[in-house]
Amino acid sequence: MRAFSGTILPFPVQNRVPHSSALICALLVGCSLITSTTFGYDGSMINGLNILSSYTDYFELNTVTTSLNTASVWIGGILAGVSFNKVTDILGRRPALFWAAVITLVAVILQTAAQNIAMFVAARILIGFGTTASALTGPAYLAETLPMKWRAWGLGIFNDAYYVGGLIAAGVTYGTSFMQSTWAWRIPSVVQGAFSIMCILILPFIPESPRWLAYHGRTEEALKVVALTHADGDVSDPVVLTQYKEIIDTLEFEKSLPRPLSLKQMVKTPSARKRVVLCTSVAVFSTVAGNVIVSYYLGQMLDNAGITNQTTQLQINIILNAFCLVCSLVGTYYVERLGRKPTAVISITTLTVFLFLVGGLTKTYGNSTNNAGIYATVACIFLFMGAYSFGWTPLLYVYPPEVLNYAIRANGMGVLQLALNGTALMAVFSFPIALAAIGWKMYIINAAWNLLEIPFVLWYWVETKGKTLEEIDEVLDGEKHTDAPDLIRVMRGSSEKVYVDDEKQ
Repeated sequence: MRAFSGTILPFPVQNRVPHSSALICALLVGCSLITSTTFGYDGSMINGLNILSSYTDYFELNTVTTSLNTASVWIGGILAGVSFNKVTDILGRRPALFWAAVITLVAVILQTAAQNIAMFVAARILIGFGTTASALTGPAYLAETLPMKWRAWGLGIFNDAYYVGGLIAAGVTYGTSFMQSTWAWRIPSVVQGAFSIMCILILPFIPESPRWLAYHGRTEEALKVVALTHADGDVSDPVVLTQYKEIIDTLEFEKSLPRPLSLKQMVKTPSARKRVVLCTSVAVFSTVAGNVIVSYYLGQMLDNAGITNQTTQLQINIILNAFCLVCSLVGTYYVERLGRKPTAVISITTLTVFLFLVGGLTKTYGNSTNNAGIYATVACIFLFMGAYSFGWTPLLYVYPPEVLNYAIRANGMGVLQLALNGTALMAVFSFPIALAAIGWKMYIINAAWNLLEIPFVLWYWVETKGKTLEEIDEVLDGEKHTDAPDLIRVMRGSSEKVYVDDEKQ
């Protein structure tokens, strides 16, 4: 262990960071996983609550107020998307993660104590702000701090943990569903705060992003962080020196641009605009794929399919979250093996086929007593969510921070969250109304939209597999902004020497 300087946090500036790269990376991923688990827990919890009569009866919910209670979390997400990006740039990635956890914790307390719809919605908005702030900061933090070989795994698992939270929430809501009091829905709410507490406890033991440190002139600390995350603290390691030189040279280029961290920088050049479009496409495509219906209104979906028993629906919710977790982990593995574009195309194609089948089977067997047809519908719901989880779950937070360079990364992740939460707000609020009005036709319309995504990904997306964040610039800008050799060549034993200007250390 060694003393390590921190940033603006409510615990001592001198923190004890482990001297083991493996342990640091594990703690980095663990802290970020905990923050994303909160969001997955929230989605599955509200899904379960929408099934519980103790919750719907307490608030006397109808279709519109159910949509409001559920969708209000995305209002907070939109607010975080347009404001929290500046916090991550000014205070640092780690302090931003801390304050996001604090906000979420306060919101959970308010939600648990809610006495009416207004109080519940206000708490939901604050939860949306806190969890989105974490989702904005966490991926940027991981992308900038993890070694290249672990980046896809770390960022992919970040969103895979959505299903860890979902599985926990599904189990908790099932367990409390047999209670007759309001604690049937208050207990699942209070458990949500545990994840924020765990995140806060880990933060003193992980370093700040080396790219944030380098950008703010703290180059010596940046070199130490690169060494700690890549080579157990050995600042003379060739991989460390190569990565450090790439960071310093590229950041010097970006700092030479006028107002590099401004919103204007996102639209100033063709490559910057393409980065933002790529980032936004992930947010929109992953939100309107049809998953919103299953994630938030599984009960209504199962009602349409012919399964109306509350206990059976809660049991299906548990199994579905476990299945999706396994599929998302498999997808994370293949994101690095196959690449980002092939994984996305496979996911979109298969989930679209299964969504068409859900629509057709719901139309045919939804009002029947044909058990085989009903079970086939449920099976296709599972396969649809499995296909979605294979690709979009890991890609949502793998791809955007990779295609965004440092000058626009925080603002770009803010745009991602704005697009993600804005689209989700529309979908979560309108989909139950559409399901009630047109039923199975909603699935067919949604699947037809998904077909448009495939040619866009094939034509417009760029591949980022096997490159450092700085080397991705060559794909998007047409040139690298450093003369350092590609890191993969150094890792494979290239004899090229890396010269680092002493003044930059």
